[in-house]
Amino acid sequence: MVSTASGGERVFRAGRCDTRIVAMRLKTRESNNESGLRARAQRGFTFMELLIVMVIIAIMAAVAIPRVIIHLRKAKEVVLQQNLWTMRRAIDFYSQDKEKPPANLQDLVSAGYLREVPKDPVCPDCQWSEIPAPADDSNSAGGIGDVKSTSPGEDTNGKPFADY
Repeated sequence: MVSTASGGERVFRAGRCDTRIVAMRLKTRESNNESGLRARAQRGFTFMELLIVMVIIAIMAAVAIPRVIIHLRKAKEVVLQQNLWTMRRAIDFYSQDKEKPPANLQDLVSAGYLREVPKDPVCPDCQWSEIPAPADDSNSAGGIGDVKSTSPGEDTNGKPFADY
């Protein structure tokens, strides 16, 4: 067997060049490599490979799910604080403009200070606790001066929602 400059192989047998044998060998090698890849692709994954992937996914989920729950709870607390701040600010603006506090939260909506009365994100079924405004004058009919949450429980820092 002698190598040529072009990289091909020539086989000399009894003084003649037989390139057909070399071509058959190359085709056989290529077909073996291709058939091996095809067989692997058709065969699929082993049970152990699938099991290892499932274990890795389970570990990642076990780490991620508690963190997601904590972040969702903190997000609800922040939304509660923002809703209370918005309603308290609307009550203050209403009281300054009308020179009397609103009778209820729906007055803020009808006067255009709020688009709608926000829901309590911690307890959507709970109503807001309307704290009466201090009476400056004996002639004043009263109204609401502050709003508090009636959600049961505490935030992540241990502060009751009713104290917000």
